[in-house]
Amino acid sequence: MHQLVGFVALAAGLIIGLGAAGACIGIGIMGSRFLEASARQPELMNTLQTKMFLLVGLIDAAFIIGTGIALWYTTANPFLSSLPK
Repeated sequence: MHQLVGFVALAAGLIIGLGAAGACIGIGIMGSRFLEASARQPELMNTLQTKMFLLVGLIDAAFIIGTGIALWYTTANPFLSSLPK
């Protein structure tokens, strides 16, 4: 019983930690490419900026959804009912 709770806590930490790392790396790469593209073609800066902010929102939304699912599993663990008693 206690091992399962420990594994759920470990899984939640991995979901949140890896999701945050992936989101940060993705936004960093996208931001650097935006700056490169803006330096090459400054006339497209407004269009690229709009698309970049839209994608930043989607990347952050994916991370926040993962965090929500991890916290849901931590507080209301659906696997506890399947344990043998």
